[in-house]
Amino acid sequence: MGSVRLLAVTLVLAALPRAWADDNWAQFRGGDKGGVAEAKTIPERWSTKENVVWKTDIPGRGWSSPVVWKDRVFVTTVVSDEKLRDPKKGLYINDLQGKTPPGEHRWLVCCLDFKSGKMLWQKEVHKGKSPGTIHLKNTHASETPAVDGERVYAVFGNIGVFCLDHDGKVLWQNKFNPVKMRMGWGTAASPALHGDRLFIVNDNEEKSYLAALETKTGKDAWRIDRDEKSNWATPFVWQNEKRTELVTAGTSKVRSYGLDGKLLWELGGMSIITIPTPSARGGLLYISSGYVMDLLRPVYAVRPGASGDISLKSGEKNNKFIAWCQRQGGPYHPSPLVYGDHVYVLYDRGFLSCYEAKTGKPVFEKQRISPSASAFTASPWACGGKVFCLSEDGDTFVIAVGREFKVLGQNSLDEMCLSSPALANGSLLIRTMGKLYRLENKAGPGK
Repeated sequence: MGSVRLLAVTLVLAALPRAWADDNWAQFRGGDKGGVAEAKTIPERWSTKENVVWKTDIPGRGWSSPVVWKDRVFVTTVVSDEKLRDPKKGLYINDLQGKTPPGEHRWLVCCLDFKSGKMLWQKEVHKGKSPGTIHLKNTHASETPAVDGERVYAVFGNIGVFCLDHDGKVLWQNKFNPVKMRMGWGTAASPALHGDRLFIVNDNEEKSYLAALETKTGKDAWRIDRDEKSNWATPFVWQNEKRTELVTAGTSKVRSYGLDGKLLWELGGMSIITIPTPSARGGLLYISSGYVMDLLRPVYAVRPGASGDISLKSGEKNNKFIAWCQRQGGPYHPSPLVYGDHVYVLYDRGFLSCYEAKTGKPVFEKQRISPSASAFTASPWACGGKVFCLSEDGDTFVIAVGREFKVLGQNSLDEMCLSSPALANGSLLIRTMGKLYRLENKAGPGK
């Protein structure tokens, strides 16, 4: 009987989401967690006072997400000696062309204590004038860092990569030559960390490339040119039943590479601006792009084992390796969320769609979240059988999971938010324009 019980417990533990077994949040959207966690203490309700463990002022300006390793939280920012213009919410008709921020800037990596929120250290890794122009809503610290048990890796677009230990000592740096981005909008693609490699996509208007850096030294393990112009999509390491691949979304093509840099497969048919990050769940890879002025705004579900060009032909909705496609379902900024049996797509202007994850069939499409919420940049997340959508106003809307669209609640932080949150150690960490919040359900599950 004892062996039967042990086997049952083992099977239950094996079936739990990976977030239960790993409380770290090591890179953008948690890497292969794709914005999903299941700790019961992650709250459903909060405000600037309710369920707040701590809130800490973060100096300067930056839209990078926080990352967490055990008892430490890392975030990047850039402090300027001149006042910067405040961004406006929503999509821009005016101020489309990027401008050079004035003054001298200090690029910082910050470390906070997870339990108390105390700033443990701030390390200046670069100081100087702006390396180029950025969009009014962008910053020079929009790339989310990555972290492992020994090091934190901070990428600053047109400046470089800086590797520090957990005590703030710079171990190595790999400087970038500044490059021009479309419309002068600046950079934003975060690195992907896997094993002893840090993968960086630098798609720009001059010479695009994909690089694998050695995590111990910062030296190139390999580097390949890419036939791409400016993109802002973070690469994704897809560990599937057949192999491990590095998937890069691009305007020209989606490309998947082996960990040695060799091209495995490619897929055409994206919109003219590509920002969302791929994710995977249930044996399928989900890729999307959705520039609002493009008629082609696809969501693709891709099966493992592909090779060569797997692009859909005219009129096709699937083929051997593409399980399904919604040609006008893709989002502009937020990355889609795969949770349970569904794919949730959040659109910048405040609508939410839901598709069956296996078939792509619509469950509901473009439901207005709230008449008062018309601007969303942060990617949605899921926990405890609910979906959460954070607006640029700092309002998070709680959405019921299932076939019926229903808004269950609204939580406000009263400050602009563009960063996607971290879900780690049973807590939710949200970065606003000037603060970092650690939120936790103090009253217990369901309270």
